[in-house]
Amino acid sequence: MSNVTKATVATTILASAVLLSGCGLFTGEEKNKIDPPDVSLVDSPSKLEGDPAETTAEENKESEEASVKTELYLIDSSGYVVPQTLELPSTQGGGVAAQSLKYLVEDGPISNVLPSGFRAVLPAGTEVSVDIKDGTAVVDFSKEFKNYKKEDELKILQAVTWTLTQFDSVQTVKLKLNGTELKQMPVNGTPVQEGLSRASGINLDTSGVNDISQSKALTVYYIGGEEGNYYYVPITKRVNETDVDNVTAVVQELAKGPSHFSGLQSIVMSDVELLDEPQLADGMVTLNFNESILNSFKEKKVSQQVLDALVLSLTEQKGIERVELKVDGNADLLKEDGKPLSEPVSRPAKVNTGSF
Repeated sequence: MSNVTKATVATTILASAVLLSGCGLFTGEEKNKIDPPDVSLVDSPSKLEGDPAETTAEENKESEEASVKTELYLIDSSGYVVPQTLELPSTQGGGVAAQSLKYLVEDGPISNVLPSGFRAVLPAGTEVSVDIKDGTAVVDFSKEFKNYKKEDELKILQAVTWTLTQFDSVQTVKLKLNGTELKQMPVNGTPVQEGLSRASGINLDTSGVNDISQSKALTVYYIGGEEGNYYYVPITKRVNETDVDNVTAVVQELAKGPSHFSGLQSIVMSDVELLDEPQLADGMVTLNFNESILNSFKEKKVSQQVLDALVLSLTEQKGIERVELKVDGNADLLKEDGKPLSEPVSRPAKVNTGSF
């Protein structure tokens, strides 16, 4: 959402609030469902005897124990690489990383749980193994991996990297093809020999930057999808290397909004500003905003969507785990549901969990 007048933004936010009200990344309130089908992969046992309600409770417990929430980075209808959290069968022996990549294969097990409007990123028939050691995941693909379109090459690298680095044991990723280490991708030649990490970015946006070498990367979260199927989309933007600190730059990019032609939105008002320099200590960043960060001046409320966008974007920065908000130096704020915003907010364990 590009910068516009405050009146226009207020009208847009009001309309968005009607569409998005009562929702967010965090649990605790009824939310509008995203569009994916039932993502349970575990068949329920037959009800042979006992109280139906008791049996159903037991089945639900068994289903939860037999599945694990996993972020899969898929391609949406606009071509963005987007996390979708799905329930996958739990695995024994630490094979969840390899399993997550198997669910990125077209016409593979993802077919049963693929959210509407999304597609898998790896070519059909691709087999994959993953070996994790000292923070590096070495991924070995079968020969079918080469059967992708060149315009998907960066999306494949991003999807594989961001899917694997959701796990604490993985910081970097290296690739092999039939046991041979890849120095460059097989179709369009993208270099990969140095290893891949989230520092390489996702859904790269270089608009407005004249000299890439004099810029730095920041990943911020905007809103994609459509009514009834909204989700957060990570975008890595380039900003001037000599600009303000990274935290202030993130806030400015959220207020600036995505490219006009991106099809994405930012819920942060264009006149939101920080009144003081961000304070970072022990993994927590404290931000003092002007009143434009509020969606209710009188009640001092911060909307859930603004809170989500800030927390997701800021915790992509190294060393930031929690976010504390103030307005005009006052920390006595309320969340959208009227509950006190008394504690710093941490990043949720998973993104786009099936509700918005």
